[in-house]
Amino acid sequence: MKKIWPLELPEPSVRTVSDMENVFAVRPSNKNPETPLYYMYRDLYRSHGDHAWLERHHLRYDITKIPSGIINGEYTKTKGHYHPCNKNGMPFPEVYEVLSGFAYYLLQKRDHTDVILVPAHEGNVVLIPPGYGHVTINPAKEDLIMANLVSTDFASEYGEINEMHGAAYYYMKKEGWVANEHYGKAIPMHVLLPSSLPELGLIDGRSLYDMVGTTDTLDVMNRPEDFMDVIGEFCADKKRF
Repeated sequence: MKKIWPLELPEPSVRTVSDMENVFAVRPSNKNPETPLYYMYRDLYRSHGDHAWLERHHLRYDITKIPSGIINGEYTKTKGHYHPCNKNGMPFPEVYEVLSGFAYYLLQKRDHTDVILVPAHEGNVVLIPPGYGHVTINPAKEDLIMANLVSTDFASEYGEINEMHGAAYYYMKKEGWVANEHYGKAIPMHVLLPSSLPELGLIDGRSLYDMVGTTDTLDVMNRPEDFMDVIGEFCADKKRF
């Protein structure tokens, strides 16, 4: 990953088959439970000054590698999680950038009223708005490598998606999108393209890491309520997503 990250990477956190077995369409009983499925390199920075800036702004920069693969007919994916609310009662957002490969970001409202599929190529940035859980799927033949910026003021909540045996949809090699029957009736899915949000400094082709140390509005990661005019317009204008 030297072309993606110029410094030595730390030891990653690893999600294995045993960590993920409850969220696949079919439990991967034919796989070694310790087989790695994806790798998370957390709290990265290129200089002590960058680290201090990230800490001061309560932010963390991560890289995740999701190798290409199929588990019992389903494409490799992340476990999926929701974000809790900040002290002002607004759920924390998150932002992703595809560094290499191709991704499906599957977003779903916590009240199960909306599902959004965002297909993203290298250089695309994808905002996870407040109130949406998310799963990332690698449907391609090459590894997916993505970065994210997220607040350090919360811990992701995996329980609900785990209890529902995954997100609202599975992406299968043979059948395509298959609704998760544990949600009851299928939730309508909207397919939307990623788009820049210059009001927040989020621009396709601009590295998320280039925002570190700048005066751009990364405060949205911790205080989304101050930016709901932008986020609300963004979510309402489905063509911009």
